[in-house]
Amino acid sequence: MTDNSRIVALVTGATGVIGGAIARALAATPGFEVVIVARDQGRAENAVGAIRDDSGNDAVRFVLADLSRRQSIDALAASWRGPLHVLVNDAVTAPRRRETTPEGIELTFATNVLGYLWLADAFVPHLARAAPARIVNVASNWAGDLDLDDLEFNRRRFDNNIAYRQSKQANRMLTVAQAERLRDRGILINACHPGNPSSGLTRDLGFGGHQSAEDAARTPAMLARGELGAGVSGRYFDRGREARCRFSEDRASVGRLDAICRGYD
Repeated sequence: MTDNSRIVALVTGATGVIGGAIARALAATPGFEVVIVARDQGRAENAVGAIRDDSGNDAVRFVLADLSRRQSIDALAASWRGPLHVLVNDAVTAPRRRETTPEGIELTFATNVLGYLWLADAFVPHLARAAPARIVNVASNWAGDLDLDDLEFNRRRFDNNIAYRQSKQANRMLTVAQAERLRDRGILINACHPGNPSSGLTRDLGFGGHQSAEDAARTPAMLARGELGAGVSGRYFDRGREARCRFSEDRASVGRLDAICRGYD
């Protein structure tokens, strides 16, 4: 399927509301080929069919991987063939009770934080070969409560809202650390707030949404297409423009978080 003239984008979370809207926006952009990542084949097939129908672009397909598990991510990267120009990290979870992966890592942290980091690292060789390339980390302005001494809620009582908020703070902080590592690889990486549509995620977190999925996907899609963030890396964007990120200004904590996350196998 891959055409060397196409811009190939890999999008996670595309069976969900925001990720699906991002994938549709990119598929509707002339010259784009979109590959979505999902765990469940049935949901992936349905998402691909809907994206193709909505966009009129047949160059949409799926690959299967569990983004909470490094082994699955590494296997996906090893099996990848052809170029990759854009990676959009949007996969997210917010279970109401504390859950763990088969490796024993708290699931929100594994999926929302380590999954972003592992996927970017695994695909850096592919992105670098297709450079100039872009990574978009879909974070949130609903961020905070990061506890560097208890990232997995081994000490704190688990609260899915706090777990989600700290994961989004971590996404914004780790984007800065990744940008420094990727400075000479021809890969720009930026984070953003996507907006707030009604979704299963917002219901799990106990609040509704007030935007359409298309409006919520606007900023990450602009970053993925290079309409935002051209020439900059390690920045945070909200409502279609660059915004200050106070979390990223604490470079000591950024470095400590990055070191902790890189200690996971």
